[in-house]
Amino acid sequence: MDSFVLDWTDFEPSGQPPISCTDKQVPTQVGDDGYVEEFAAPRRLQIEEIPGVVNDFRFAARNAMKAGFDGVEIHAAHGYLIDQFLKDSANDRDDEYGGSLQNRCRFAAEVITAVAAEVGADRLGVRISPFSDYLDSCDSDPEALALHVIRGALNPLGVLYCHFVGPRMRVNPGNGELALPHMDMVLPFRRAFRGTFVVTGGYNQEDGDAAVADAHADLIGYGRLFLANPDLPERFARKAELNKYDRSTFYTADPVVGYTDYPFLRQV
Repeated sequence: MDSFVLDWTDFEPSGQPPISCTDKQVPTQVGDDGYVEEFAAPRRLQIEEIPGVVNDFRFAARNAMKAGFDGVEIHAAHGYLIDQFLKDSANDRDDEYGGSLQNRCRFAAEVITAVAAEVGADRLGVRISPFSDYLDSCDSDPEALALHVIRGALNPLGVLYCHFVGPRMRVNPGNGELALPHMDMVLPFRRAFRGTFVVTGGYNQEDGDAAVADAHADLIGYGRLFLANPDLPERFARKAELNKYDRSTFYTADPVVGYTDYPFLRQV
């Protein structure tokens, strides 16, 4: 059985453990194909360190704008650092950054406020995935969490867009297949957010068009389909056949395979 250790200490100064809201280690995970993933143990951030981390986000946003970006998106989803603070399965703190919903959202709010002050809220998007459970980060009340982030952190600052990973992709316990719940599940969040609402999560062209037409979203985000189809808008417009993506090439270190080697329509 293949095994892969995600040793994030390679990316940390002096080989230190990766930082987190907790010191709990993500359990070893075994995929459907028998692939084993092991994770490095994190280091719990001390309160006095948190302002420096917030400033790191601000400084990264400044560098992005200096490099010529039109704006930045804060990744507060999918088990990364901000999401770890947000989710009550990961956040076991008993200080002002843990416990209550307001406390768990404090770090996210501070990062969003700092970056908005640096680049302007009109050039800022925030990605959240309240329903996901990546890297052992899930929440007992994702609806309340999402609404608190939207109403408490995004709306007051006038953040340009919310990139919302919807609760559409769920495993059907009957047969193990992915089920797609009704798109109305995103409506409370779409109605709560005052800016542009971008939804992603398993959409194809037809249900993406329907979601926009029915005012469930302003825009639809495509990940896997865009990865495999560099000319996806043209293919959608022409109702052309799509390239099939190869999941085995996702998140690899190869700079070409799975990233830049899918053919354009004119190459087919």
